[in-house]
Amino acid sequence: QVHLVESGGGLVQAGGSLRLSCAASGDIFSRYNMGWFRQAPGKERDFVAAIGWSGVATYYADSVRARFSISRDNAKNTVYLQMSSLKPEDTAVYYCAARRRTSLQDASTYDSISDYDYWGQGTQVTVSS
Repeated sequence: QVHLVESGGGLVQAGGSLRLSCAASGDIFSRYNMGWFRQAPGKERDFVAAIGWSGVATYYADSVRARFSISRDNAKNTVYLQMSSLKPEDTAVYYCAARRRTSLQDASTYDSISDYDYWGQGTQVTVSS
């Protein structure tokens, strides 16, 4: 079982940047593919980005592909989400999630909530106009 804790959220002006971090503990981090999701008030939780266990394979929602970058440091048990050119519509609680991998394939195309086994508590990102 893996425990996830997000950090790095906050208030930023439109056009600004933030880097979110998600620290994992409790299991070997490289056993997990990782993802970021977000949930705006009154809306469903949506996929943002995912990364394979080795950090090579990445996958993004169309709405963030050109602006966000996901990465991981297996030595630090941490996954990151670098967010640039932020827009007010990026305002949401951001969650990281872990999926226990079942093979050595460095896959990242896991974009459904049901694909993931463990979740963090979330970190608020607010983008002002």
